[in-house]
Parts: sequence; C-alpha cells; structure tokens
Amino acid sequence: MSTKPRRRLSPEESRDAALEAARALLLEAGPQAVTLKAVAARIGRTHANLLHHFGSAAGLQKALAASIADTVTAKIGAAVLRARSEDHDPREIVDLTFDAFDREGAGALASWMILTGNQDALDPIMEAIHRLVDQISDGHGAEAAPLHEETLQLTLMALGDALLGAPMARALGLPRDKAREMAAAQLRKSVPES
Repeated sequence: MSTKPRRRLSPEESRDAALEAARALLLEAGPQAVTLKAVAARIGRTHANLLHHFGSAAGLQKALAASIADTVTAKIGAAVLRARSEDHDPREIVDLTFDAFDREGAGALASWMILTGNQDALDPIMEAIHRLVDQISDGHGAEAAPLHEETLQLTLMALGDALLGAPMARALGLPRDKAREMAAAQLRKSVPES
C-alpha cells in the first residue's frame, strides 16, 4: 500500500481550501461541525496547519463569515446595480439576501457565533454589509438613511426567516416564501418611480 505524497499548497491555497471545506461542513452539518479538526481532516492537513492560518476555531469561523459575507454582498451589489440600470424587480435582491442567510448558512453561523459568545466573528458580516450600503448609496447622504433602514429590515427579515421561517409559515398556514414576498413588496414601495 503506497501513500501518495500531499501536494504542497501555498499559504493562500491552503487557506482557501480550508474555507471551502468549512463552508461545506457548515452547509452539510451546521455551524457546530465547523471545527479545526473536522476541516483539517476534510482537506488532508493537520490541526497545526489550520492553527497557523486561523489561530483558533473562532478565527476560522470569523474567516468563514467574512468569506460568505464578501461573496454574498458582491452578488447583492451587482443585483442592485442591475436594478438601477434597467426595469428590474427587487425580488432578486430579496432572494439573494434570504438565500445568504438560509441556503448559504450565514444565519446559522451568525446564531451559533452569538450563542457561543464569539460575537467578534460577526464583525466581517457587519463590515461587508456596511461597505455594500456605502457602495450603493455612493456618497448620496440623502439616500443613505432610507437605505440603512431598508438594509436593516431586509437583513433582519432574512435572518429571522432562515431561523424560524419554515415552522412559522407552516404554523400560520402561509406559503413558505411569504416572508420573501413581504420583503419584496416593501422594497418595491420604497423604490421611487422613474
């Protein structure tokens, strides 16, 4: 039985592989599964290797939160710019935001971090959202306040839906995507007619 030698990865490749594995674990088994040991095993590296890159499990989770936030806010930003340049339904922005918290695991990860006292790990998510709002408002002070309020409302709705949306909709006899419909309707009301 011969063992194949591991390919040497650059520090950036090793870090990216770890984040990809962490994201897969998050989606497959939930935030509690995102441990240094599990990620190291998934990518064929050592626990010490991941400690070198992230410092701790909390550091890994913070890097994962930053990765998810950057990916998602880039998609949302592109959708907002498309919406401004053409006749576009805000539902795309709603779906991207809700999917980020639900299907992409940001809601579960954020909740886990809060419950385990790792609230600092939420900083990258908040920073990414703030950068997105700044980019969208593009220095227009008058637009910033309503945009901040819309962002707060949409983010809280998406987070709440990720955590309790399915059972709440079922308990109330509503369609599963009712919260998304409500969020899209609210955004449509706030978009000025051209």
